[in-house]
Formats: sequence, C-alpha cells, structure tokens
Amino acid sequence: MSKTSIPKNYHDLLGLYDTQRAIGIIKTIFQEKLCAALHLKRVTAPLFVLNGSGLNDDLNGVERPVSFDVPCLDERAEVVHSLAKWKRYALAEYGFRPGQGLVTDMNAIRRDEELDNLHSIYVDQWDWEKVITAKDRTLPFLQETVRDIVDAVCSTADELRWKFPELKNNIHLRREVAFITTQELEDRYPDFTPKQRENAFAKEHGTVCIMQIGGQLKSGVRHDGRAPDYDDWTLNCDILFWHKALGCALELSSMGIRVDPAAMTRQLEASGCPERAELPFHKMLLEGKLPLTMGGGIGQS
Repeated sequence: MSKTSIPKNYHDLLGLYDTQRAIGIIKTIFQEKLCAALHLKRVTAPLFVLNGSGLNDDLNGVERPVSFDVPCLDERAEVVHSLAKWKRYALAEYGFRPGQGLVTDMNAIRRDEELDNLHSIYVDQWDWEKVITAKDRTLPFLQETVRDIVDAVCSTADELRWKFPELKNNIHLRREVAFITTQELEDRYPDFTPKQRENAFAKEHGTVCIMQIGGQLKSGVRHDGRAPDYDDWTLNCDILFWHKALGCALELSSMGIRVDPAAMTRQLEASGCPERAELPFHKMLLEGKLPLTMGGGIGQS
C-alpha cells in the first residue's frame, strides 16, 4: 500500500514542463561535478546479473530479487538491487588504478521496497566506485569524500537557482556537514527510534553524515541493516539533508569504504552467512584479486 502524501499547502514552483527541464539540467551538471570531484569515468552497467554469482546486492538479506530464466544459457538471472559489488569487479576488469573510479546510471527493481515520498520499487541513482589504497581506509578519508560529494550537490543547487529564479528562496542546502556515528546518535537520543534520531539530528544541522551503520549498538540493536559483503560497517555512512517540505531527513546517498578480506570474513560471521565466502565474487575478494575500493549510490528519482 502506497504511503505517498502531498504536504498541506504545497504547490510546485516550476510546472511540469520546467520541472522536466530542471531534472535534465541536474542530471547533466551533477554528474560532471561528481566526476570532477572524485576523478570518475562514466561506464555502462548491467540491468541484471546471473543468479549465484554473488554480484547482486543483498541489501538487508531479506529482499527478494526479481528473477527470470535465460534458456540459451541454462541459467537464471536477477535484476540488480544495486551495483555495489559489480562495480568493484568492473574496476578490476577495466584496470583502474588508485585514485581513479567509475560512475554509471543504475536502474534497479526492489520489489519489497515500501512506497512513500522517499522510496519506490524502481530505483535509479548515480552509482560510483573508485580504487583506493590501504592507507585510505580511514574515517578522515571517508569524511573528506563526503564533503566533496556535498559540495557537488550544493554547487548543482546553486546553478539550478541561477537558471530558475523561482527557486531562489526555496532551495537552501548547508555545505557544512555534521558528522556523527550511529552509537553517538543512540547515546544522544536514547529514547528515539533510529529514524527519529536521524530526523532530529538532520533538523538541527541541515546536512549530516551518519557513520558506522550495520553493526550492533550498545542497546543490542542495529541502527539500520547493511549487507555484510560490500561496506565495511566501521567505515561507511549515509548522507542526509533536511527536507523542509516533507519535514524529515532525506537520505541522498549511502556509501562507504568497502570490505577487505578481514572485514568481510568478520561481517559474514556476524550475519550468520559464512557460506557466502564460496560464491565467485567473494572468493575473488578473499584471494586478493579485487582492488581496495570505496563507493556509493546517489539517488536520482
């Protein structure tokens, strides 16, 4: 059942025609700014991957991929949930070097997703990934990259206001990012749910980055679910902006420094699925055949 709603007294400022123009401008300008900030090259990505390859994103481990048979291969294929693992594989295949990365327009179907103002069963996003070195696997490096992405978002908003004067008094994004870990967030708002904590912190600070998502907190629960085999739960984050019209935090990006062999082994054990280590993608990672990377997705629609 859809939970989509239109806020009371809301009205659009551009009309349908100019809204579509603005969307086209955003897609062009933001991708250019993102590629320049993170040293990315655009590539084409798959809509589906073979079942059993280990390349599909398992999200929280309970979502069901849309699958179909491929008679000519005598295999089944799955529509991607995201390209988190495929991108790392592609960086190895294409021979990208440290400091270089890729970006692609990802289109996915998440059949079990809720339908509301912020979520859909259809997902499209800029999916990016870049090669890093072992010394880059730190929170300061993660935070530096977050600031680069936020700057690209805010610069895009600045250009949009210039092209559409109607928006000048209605788009206000803070460039300064407030960083906080999920444990610090729980300590700060112990009686709130995770979503309430995000909303309270985002309303106070405008632009926030919530770090270290996936592991158990002191309360014994998780702030949010994360698959155990792409993000390192100690080195990942979500970027959120306060959405004034909806009165809630808008998660624009989920990203992180990816697992190395030790982190993946630890997280597979913690998630009760060590058998995934036998899948082709996971074997490559554990055998050191994949580069160290960081990456994420940045929502479009």
